[in-house]
Amino acid sequence: MGPGRSYPLGATVLPGGVNFAVYSRYAKQVEILLFESASDKRPTQVISLDPQRNLTYDYWHAYIPGLSAGQIYAFRADGPFEPERGLRFDRDKVLLDPYGKCVARPPEYDREAARRPGDNCATALRSVAVDQRSYDWEDDEPPRIPFSKSVIYEMHVAGLTKHPSSGVDPALRGTYAGVIEKIPYLKDLGITAVELLPVFAFDEQDSPPQLTNYWGYSPVSFFAPHPLFSSRKDPLGVLDEFRDLVKAMHRAGLEVILDVVYNHTAEGGHDGPTLCFRGLANGLYYHLQDNKALYADFTGCGNTVNANQSVVRRLILDSLCYWVRDMHVDGFRFDLASVLSRDQKGTPMRPSPVVQDIQSDPVLSNIKLIAEAWDAAGLYQVGSFAGYQWKEWNGKFRDDIRSFVRGDPGLVTTVAFRLLGSPDVYQTGEGEPERSVNFVTCHDGFTLNDLVSYNDKHNEVNLEGNRDGYNDNRSWNCGVEGPSDDPAIESLRNRQVKNLLAATMLSVGTPMFPMGDEGRRTQLGNNNAYSQDSEISWFDWTLLDKHCDVHRFVRKLIAYRLNREMPIDDQGLSLIELMHRQQVHYHGVKLHQPDRSPASRSLALTAFSPGGHVTLYLAINAFVEDLHFELPEPGKAQGDWRRWIDTSLASPHDICSWHEAPVVRAQSYTVKSRSVVALLASAGH
Repeated sequence: MGPGRSYPLGATVLPGGVNFAVYSRYAKQVEILLFESASDKRPTQVISLDPQRNLTYDYWHAYIPGLSAGQIYAFRADGPFEPERGLRFDRDKVLLDPYGKCVARPPEYDREAARRPGDNCATALRSVAVDQRSYDWEDDEPPRIPFSKSVIYEMHVAGLTKHPSSGVDPALRGTYAGVIEKIPYLKDLGITAVELLPVFAFDEQDSPPQLTNYWGYSPVSFFAPHPLFSSRKDPLGVLDEFRDLVKAMHRAGLEVILDVVYNHTAEGGHDGPTLCFRGLANGLYYHLQDNKALYADFTGCGNTVNANQSVVRRLILDSLCYWVRDMHVDGFRFDLASVLSRDQKGTPMRPSPVVQDIQSDPVLSNIKLIAEAWDAAGLYQVGSFAGYQWKEWNGKFRDDIRSFVRGDPGLVTTVAFRLLGSPDVYQTGEGEPERSVNFVTCHDGFTLNDLVSYNDKHNEVNLEGNRDGYNDNRSWNCGVEGPSDDPAIESLRNRQVKNLLAATMLSVGTPMFPMGDEGRRTQLGNNNAYSQDSEISWFDWTLLDKHCDVHRFVRKLIAYRLNREMPIDDQGLSLIELMHRQQVHYHGVKLHQPDRSPASRSLALTAFSPGGHVTLYLAINAFVEDLHFELPEPGKAQGDWRRWIDTSLASPHDICSWHEAPVVRAQSYTVKSRSVVALLASAGH
């Protein structure tokens, strides 16, 4: 064994051996454990590092000859166990490498063994040495699609194909390889990017007893892809399978965005397991309370990563750059991103060093950065999250559009703002409408079907007494709680689904919707299905036939939004870009007289292309009665109005291709109760 060097951190495969380097302040002794396989109950070799020879500052390091890529390893760190000082060393616990690029999971992995006193070697997670140079990316190039031309599809890697109806080879269901088989479907749907729920290796046992952590917001590594999403069982197979997925997505012209969790880890609170960070430098990696035996919890998950501590900042930045540089991903959505704005005492600060580091790093300069701009401790930064490169999940869009479509009064002015990119929230000036990522549903909360089918959450199967999940859902069951055979109720629900989809796709900003909403996927009223690795969460592909009209409606909406069916002008602008660039005129049932009364439930607007060659008229009636809207002249377009969308009509008349859209020559249009209408006029058509 040689002394090695303190960089790069992690396991670096070199000619003839592997260099190991790990940060551990206050450790008195560090050991490297070597295993022949993931199922080994004991290490085949234990190498004790000499503080005189293998320690530089707080970095422990060694070069071990004869090792190569695929070597399974882990650490042990011995030091003081003094929780009152923030120190939680436990020499009995096997620790993952914080910079490990791959995780080997033994069949008997046991989270509880990492929490209880005693040796957990037989059931502990281990890391795997990786040589990134071994993979052939061929001619892979990122699509680099601008936000203004993006439609994001939020999806769960396993949930997309686990259902028997997926048609995927049973051996590939629930895997990265299974997703590859569904790329033709994603391409046909029209989306431009997939936003994958967490694929960082996570602890699926971090859940109530008898259940599984399905969503994956419980990371054990910031570098390694989740091993259980791989169809391959060799230690390094998961890396190639994930990279194959990214490469296949790029060849189809689709981007890959990762939902990343840098705000907490699977180690939980003071009584949680010791898996990695807690056993190496607990008081550095986590926010602690004044009583340092307890963790500050700004995440609702037991602990909070100390993101603005210098070593942790470097860890986060190195992780992001690794996923871009070596794994070729196209962007990140940051879970509870407001945590990144807290200083080492937990106080919000502006600017945040780690946020500034991320947006100024050259490797990250041309990728998508999306913030969930709030945390679980009340820090709400929608519209004010620091950083010019960052976009934000617009929670205000979600809440206001939900409320308006269900019929809440007095929201006309607010909804007008939401449709135009929320300028009241994002007062950012020219060229920034896409800062708002618009959505009405996501993984967290009701599905679109359940939003119009349930007044209340029904989370009993989560085994938390229905206490978990949001209570403020702004949903409406259309008259009956849950499934209904009443044709009138089903028709109303279908219309409301299309109303919500239309509002999302026709608004300025970047639209996002979750897997299965295009087929009215249901979770039976569960609005917090994080622990449901079952048909409650999986995509039932038979729904695409059952609700084929909704599926068709989504495809047509996306095609028109991205200008794939009707070229608007020679600038190649999308319909939504035109709405942003030109002045918009607002109306009520009377032209130029929007109803801003406390009881108002309807809104109309017109928008013109730069040369006036195309005009859009949009009307939303959330009232219980039909309303007759006066129509303006089409403007310079000088053509006839054509009925593009009317959600009150049955498919295929609910949304029409341009050449099939019927002409509207009347001076008014009756917008049916609870429906959305869009008319288009175009010169020369």
